[in-house]
Amino acid sequence: MSFLICIGALVFLMFVAYRGYSVILFAPLAALAAVLLTDPSAVLPIYSGLFMESMVGFVKNYFPVFMLGALFGKVIELSGFARAIVSAVIGLVGRERAILSIVLVGALLTYGGVSLFVVVFAVYPFAAEMFRQGDIPKRLIPGTIALGAFTFTMDSLPGTPQIQNIIPTTFFKTTGMAAPTLGTIGGLFILVVGLLYLNSRRRAAQAAGEGYGTGHIHEPETPSHKVRIHPLVAISPLLVVGVANLAFTQRIGPWLWGTTSEVVLAPGGKPVVQQVSKFLAIWSVECALLLGILTVMAFSWKTLRHKFADGSKAAVAGSLLAAINTASEYGFGSVIAALPGFLVIKDALKAIPNPLVNEALTVTALAGVTGSASGGMSIALAAMANQFIAAAKAAGIPLEVLHRVAAMASGGMDTLPHNGAVITLLAVTGLTHVQAYRDIFAVTCIKTLAVFVVIGVYYATGLV
Repeated sequence: MSFLICIGALVFLMFVAYRGYSVILFAPLAALAAVLLTDPSAVLPIYSGLFMESMVGFVKNYFPVFMLGALFGKVIELSGFARAIVSAVIGLVGRERAILSIVLVGALLTYGGVSLFVVVFAVYPFAAEMFRQGDIPKRLIPGTIALGAFTFTMDSLPGTPQIQNIIPTTFFKTTGMAAPTLGTIGGLFILVVGLLYLNSRRRAAQAAGEGYGTGHIHEPETPSHKVRIHPLVAISPLLVVGVANLAFTQRIGPWLWGTTSEVVLAPGGKPVVQQVSKFLAIWSVECALLLGILTVMAFSWKTLRHKFADGSKAAVAGSLLAAINTASEYGFGSVIAALPGFLVIKDALKAIPNPLVNEALTVTALAGVTGSASGGMSIALAAMANQFIAAAKAAGIPLEVLHRVAAMASGGMDTLPHNGAVITLLAVTGLTHVQAYRDIFAVTCIKTLAVFVVIGVYYATGLV
């Protein structure tokens, strides 16, 4: 019965998300309904204690990354840099390769540090125009954007500044560059298989005589002016973020903060002590994103100065929504993880002898439960990181491999119908789950499979 309560809460949350309701409202309702069926007297203590503490704890650790990522994406958009990057990629790849072009643009922006939520808004107008010109069904746009923004550049490729690659650093004391060879192999697998799938869907639609379609909503206007920003200038902020992230992680951070940071703001005051190893990767990404923002402003201040006030407000509001969405799902997952039914799931997963397979299944299962890669991974690692580390050390597995497997697994089954990014993507494109979720789910299955491909490569070759 306890197991069914956990599953019922998940199914309910997925259903309301599928119907278009807010997970900020329904995630706590679903979690507390599960508590009510388990122990009615515990509903309010769990809400004020476990749910809210987990939610606030997630915001405390990761909101600055969400905010700076959204602000970086907004100045990239307002300055015209995003449009210049898109135009350059289209010119390089060709308009006839619309799917490949949009995937590459999404990958470039997310790997450069732009929040995947921002990428959806930035890329969709160009995707719609290219798909319309190529007479490719509009329903394939969400799957295409998902492949470019929600997959290999989110958690597979080494050094990506996305939050899914940062969270494992606080548990395994690794860096965002962990297991670069395995991450690259996994990323290439997702890219190649994903493109093969999407192009097969395009060919099938073409054979059936299906084109872009008519009567769509949220159709963007075609930009009427030409892009005048040089592509090398447009891409420079992305390069700054990537290089600065690496420099702060490996050189500047350890030199500046050491292993333990102790600060006394006033003579005789109480010192503030912080273990640097837990936050080095987070601080590095924050510093890198800030430098990226300053780079855009240095190149394009005349364009930005009249738009920055309103643009920054919109970016902060968007980051708050994204962070609270994820934090609410994290709170939901924390409550579910405390229920007796979760112990059944946890004990079943413990029975898996292989530490990497155990970690992958645990993380991707919780990412699916919470509908959030970052939320599910945080819950899984908070509950079982010590167990994973002990098992890995006993098997001689480097912690870097644990990091990469956890990150990639978090981006596996996270994109179920109640995922915040999926809901945002469908809303922006003006499509419904019924019309377009099939291809998003196919991409979800591909990136889940990639985790086990990486595990197999590690055991076969020993590559890290």
